[in-house]
Amino acid sequence: MKLHGPITVNGREYSAGAEVPWTFIYPFFLIHMAAFGGSGFLMAYAFDAPPEFLFMHGGIAIFVYLVFYLAIFGLDEVKWMFVNAGLGLFGIVSQIDWILSLFGKHFGDFPVAVHVIPFLYFVLYTFLIRHAVVDFFGAREDQVKRRRVEYGYVGTLLAVFSISHLLGA
Repeated sequence: MKLHGPITVNGREYSAGAEVPWTFIYPFFLIHMAAFGGSGFLMAYAFDAPPEFLFMHGGIAIFVYLVFYLAIFGLDEVKWMFVNAGLGLFGIVSQIDWILSLFGKHFGDFPVAVHVIPFLYFVLYTFLIRHAVVDFFGAREDQVKRRRVEYGYVGTLLAVFSISHLLGA
């Protein structure tokens, strides 16, 4: 994958435009973000953390992830991440409601402010997964293949969101 900004990985500097193996980027960020996103989710919904602490902990992490996303993916892709988040509100609510239902809780049991950090983590994580799927299938540079992979990704997500919405209802 071609970087859109400079980044340092394990002491090695990569300049904007440098090629970095996607097999290094995605596993690292998927695991790292699962840990921070999971802790943010638990703080928001399981431990009744004060909103100030939730926003401080999650806000700093989300800001750092955005800096990396801009360097790795570029401004246009990050803009699309937020556009897709707006369009995918149904998916976000259904996924969070389904996860909460596993613990006997529901989306409406919490004030809106509590959902902000888990929502942002969800947006960042699904953005990363989309890019990982595109690269996994070798579709980044082949526009025809990329379109097929992205349609398959959207179809899969719609099915998963619909099923989880039904399970959480």
